[in-house]
Amino acid sequence: MFPERLRALRKGQKITLAELATALNQQFPVAPEHQNTSSQIGNWERGVRTPSYLEVQKLARFFNVSMDYITGLTENSQTDLSRLFISGKELTFNQQLLTGQDRYEVYQLIEGYLHGKEQRHIAQDTDIQLDLGLADRNGEN
Repeated sequence: MFPERLRALRKGQKITLAELATALNQQFPVAPEHQNTSSQIGNWERGVRTPSYLEVQKLARFFNVSMDYITGLTENSQTDLSRLFISGKELTFNQQLLTGQDRYEVYQLIEGYLHGKEQRHIAQDTDIQLDLGLADRNGEN
């Protein structure tokens, strides 16, 4: 399960093995002889080698998922966006840093979308309930 999850997370971020290795080495500096390499990560993705606990921890932190998720112990790695927006974490979108104002506006957009979605469902249900069958009375189908 770990190889598939790692590959899916990496491809979901649209990064190569080399880019992931570089990012891990920058985010979690270690001695040069212990740096991650693209071939090492490729071996993890193919299931040829198994990473250490510390490497799995680095990957989970890099992809912002739990270790249970990346190792396959849980099925979903659910994140409540509202909590993420109020967290102290730096948020980026397409590698562009979101400011506090950006975060607030995106939060408002999502909240508005979800509220509108609820209203659309209520309106659809109301349309169904208000169908009085007048078309049948006039001989129409």
